[in-house]
Amino acid sequence: MEKIKIAIVGLGNCASSLIQGIYYYEDKNEEDVEGLMHWTIDGYKPSDIEVVAAIDIDERKVGKDVSQAMFEKPNCTTVFCDDIPEMGVTVSMGKVLDGVAPHMKNYKADSTFVVSKEAEKTQEEIVELLKQSGAEILVNYLPVGSEEAGKFYADCALDAGIAFINCVPIFIVSDPDYEEKFREKGIPCIGDDIKAQIGATITHRTLASLFRDRGVRLERTYQLNTGGNTDFLNMLNHDRLASKRESKTEAVQSVLAHRLDDDDIHIGPSDYVPFQKDNKLCFLRMEGKTFGDVPMNIELRLSVEDSPNSAGCVIDAIRCCKLALKRGTSGALTSISSYIMKHPPIQYPDDEAHDNVEKFINGQLDH
Repeated sequence: MEKIKIAIVGLGNCASSLIQGIYYYEDKNEEDVEGLMHWTIDGYKPSDIEVVAAIDIDERKVGKDVSQAMFEKPNCTTVFCDDIPEMGVTVSMGKVLDGVAPHMKNYKADSTFVVSKEAEKTQEEIVELLKQSGAEILVNYLPVGSEEAGKFYADCALDAGIAFINCVPIFIVSDPDYEEKFREKGIPCIGDDIKAQIGATITHRTLASLFRDRGVRLERTYQLNTGGNTDFLNMLNHDRLASKRESKTEAVQSVLAHRLDDDDIHIGPSDYVPFQKDNKLCFLRMEGKTFGDVPMNIELRLSVEDSPNSAGCVIDAIRCCKLALKRGTSGALTSISSYIMKHPPIQYPDDEAHDNVEKFINGQLDH
């Protein structure tokens, strides 16, 4: 089949896991495959995705072939496929804007971003790069809190006339004004803020739904997360966390029978623990009342490798986006967004979202 051509902005751990997955599943077949929600979507396998452009701002990545840059520091995720051939795609310098938090300059180079001295590209230059590469989809993997930079690259996708997948908690696809821009341009978009296959948010949502369905009133809950990658280091600056906390909190609030008061729900990144690397620990507590108002609680500890966990969802987002392009569908793809994103334009219960994705793939839903 023809390849699905993608461009990536932010060649960090998540991008590394995604690209590793493209090659890891290349010699697999449906009978022995593990770790995918869909082996094929419209006939496209993971290996039918091709990276044709990549943008970053770190001096250890800019100017290198993607196959090399994806393993450079500060990337620290698990390497499950190290046999990546040279792609012939050089990482281009992007535009920094608010993509690098000021506090990150105080940490050692192996753990933080080192901004390249190469001249930053203008919007016009990035749009031209995307057009020349033949990319059909731009995947946004910028750091949390990159509000200005995220919208800059969304505008680049609009100007280049290509689809946009927003994997970070910047409200673009769920912003009606921005979504309308993609609709008017005839371009599909998916967002915002990628979930993991089995991560803190989907686990919390599932348990919250269980409380609701079994008649247990949830009274208080927290979700505390720690990790040691650049994402958690970046999020030590709490000024960058507003959209992240809103995204994760609303993902849980939306499935509750009764919304909790702000004082009774706390969800979000809690601390940076360097030796954890890309391992993410979630500490979750839920307190409720059962029959006769008798109290009960659940405490859970979840440990996952953060970036491969999200790549399992992005691999489906890309293929659904390609399907929308073939069908001429524009604007937000609400089915796949509600299933794999924390802050989609429309929140559906997970079982309904799952069914909607299947209907979209089968042509029974337009979006």
